[in-house]
Amino acid sequence: MNADFIISLTRDSITTILLVAVPVIGVGLLVGLAVSIFQAATQLQEPTLAFVPKIIAVLLAVLLFGGWSLRVLTSFTITLWGNLQTLF
Repeated sequence: MNADFIISLTRDSITTILLVAVPVIGVGLLVGLAVSIFQAATQLQEPTLAFVPKIIAVLLAVLLFGGWSLRVLTSFTITLWGNLQTLF
């Protein structure tokens, strides 16, 4: 196990984490921004108005991107298990 392998494994791990997390976090961010703009425009400062749409949007994003995320994680895991002999 050398430094190049460790750097490659770390880069692949971070890339996989970002690929899986960004769609769900991005949807939550966009919905939160839209709700904040709506609250600022209407001066309606209801706390549940900030959380409920984001929860629903994130749930829908998980349902929408869940299969793809699972395929990305499965591919990374299979690759990691395939290279297990180089770890030791």
